[in-house]
Amino acid sequence: MADQDWAMKGELVLSCNCTVFCPCVLSLGSHPPTEGYCQTWAGFRIDAGHFGEVDLSGLNLGLVMEIPGYMSRGNWTAGLFIDKRASVYAVKALTRIFTGKAGGTTSLLSILVGKFLGVEQAPVTYETRDRTRIFQIPKIIDGAVTPIPGKDRDKDTVISNSEYWIAPEIIVAKSDKSKMRAFGRNWNFAGRSAEICKLDWRGP
Repeated sequence: MADQDWAMKGELVLSCNCTVFCPCVLSLGSHPPTEGYCQTWAGFRIDAGHFGEVDLSGLNLGLVMEIPGYMSRGNWTAGLFIDKRASVYAVKALTRIFTGKAGGTTSLLSILVGKFLGVEQAPVTYETRDRTRIFQIPKIIDGAVTPIPGKDRDKDTVISNSEYWIAPEIIVAKSDKSKMRAFGRNWNFAGRSAEICKLDWRGP
């Protein structure tokens, strides 16, 4: 599958083991995670997307990552869960995008991920209830992430105009529920750092 024009828009939610808001967002990887290493899962809702002529719209997916220290030093481990509704062409396209091989926004992953655990298809759901994002993959990820309100209690705490590669605007959040069991890992990050961002990625 040759490099092609691709894009995806929607939303993503990320839950990690940092005890307070992830330092990697503000330091751009030059400060270690609060626990010295990073364990994280991210959920993606693609409202509109394509890879060449392959339609990615309406699909959800999950990404699991482990980072042994500074994000910028690499040696990441990653595994991908793709919506069971995805066609074989969409699975190939999303695998290229999330391994960084398609270039563009995710190209860093081709350098930083040293071990790729593989791709599994599963039922993946991403819902918004009030402000809480509910992300679930049965028997694998059970997550609920809620934004942290600011001084104006009706508005979220937001970091804007950031150079963070995932998105320039990050909603600061906390995991109400965050369990992940897959690839020999068993995590529970309830009460810990989380992020919600607009998904607006493209390549090559």
